[in-house]
Amino acid sequence: MDVAPQSDPSRTVVLQVVPALGGGGVERGTVEMAEAITRAGGLALVASQGGRLARLVEAVGGRNILLPLATKNPLGVWRNAARLAALIESEHVNLVHARSRAPAWSAWLATQRTGVPLVTTYHGTYGEELPGKRRYNSVMARGERVIVISRFVATLVMRQHRVDPARLRVIHRGVDPAVFDPTAVSGERVQKLAEAWHLPEARPLVMLPGRLTRWKGQEVLIEALARMSRRDAVGVLVGGDQGRGRYARSLLAQAAQLGVTVRLVGDCEDMPAALMLADVVVNASTKPEGFGRVVIEAQAMGRPVIATDHGGAVETVDHGSTGWRVPPGDPTALAAFLDHVLASSPERLAAFGARARASVQAHYTVANMQAATLDVYREVLEEHAQARERKQVIAAVAAE
Repeated sequence: MDVAPQSDPSRTVVLQVVPALGGGGVERGTVEMAEAITRAGGLALVASQGGRLARLVEAVGGRNILLPLATKNPLGVWRNAARLAALIESEHVNLVHARSRAPAWSAWLATQRTGVPLVTTYHGTYGEELPGKRRYNSVMARGERVIVISRFVATLVMRQHRVDPARLRVIHRGVDPAVFDPTAVSGERVQKLAEAWHLPEARPLVMLPGRLTRWKGQEVLIEALARMSRRDAVGVLVGGDQGRGRYARSLLAQAAQLGVTVRLVGDCEDMPAALMLADVVVNASTKPEGFGRVVIEAQAMGRPVIATDHGGAVETVDHGSTGWRVPPGDPTALAAFLDHVLASSPERLAAFGARARASVQAHYTVANMQAATLDVYREVLEEHAQARERKQVIAAVAAE
């Protein structure tokens, strides 16, 4: 079926494809775009194998399509391509937006069959350790427009996949400053978390949000706590272990050996309140992150932020103005900056927090991300409409 794209995104049907709708940044971005598409008057379809955020897709007016898109099995990818092609035709989909590699291969095949344009979002620094991985990753650079979440990722995509810069669009991820607003968080919410997490009173809290995995730098933070001049700081690690119980136990053993206090509190549904507990928020990733949403969430809450000096954090943390950056994997440098922040006056930290929140409001909001992505949809659909018109003119001339 030859689908006729429409140039107005308020009249389009957009299909987003992701493996599942868990609780990560990719999935939250999918829900946020479903909301934007719906608000613009379009139909937002999300194909995935489901998950806890699926209910939010429905809540914002979108529709969930359950498909086994998490599979990496080549046969499963081919089957999913046929399923997506049938969905595109039955729902008169105008544009497909792929956000993850396995479903992106199915989406690419489906759009090749149906002639519907494909947009991809290149979310991170995918590994290339195994043979063939660069080719596997390359599907995320095959969209007619490739959205990248930072200038850092843009450089990586151009270098690794030789993508024409004209096809790239840098669209930073964002937060909702009305949700991540220090004035909107009640003391009751903060106290509830403090009690649930058994946090000691009158001791500075150093928080590292992020799933428990080695490259997120939890070990670096624990080592830094041991090297601080101030010995009463408490490390609060917010994030689930995702089955990595051995790693979680090793972190507690490391803390005990070094004589520092650490709390592993698991996942948190109320991150604005969690961040209000922190005296300083740390991003200690040892590998460059494509963006680092935790950083802007903390900045939106006016918290002092220390981040590693690579990846997306270079763009979101203005060293000495909206936060501080330290070399990756350097616990001594991190300890020095932790001591520096905790020794700073409340007035100085408040000024840092105000500048950081203002930066987020200007550059890193959900609304900015939604508007910029809708602009990409418009751009691609207008090109397809113009190409269709040219074909019709050529056909009419040939028929005369």
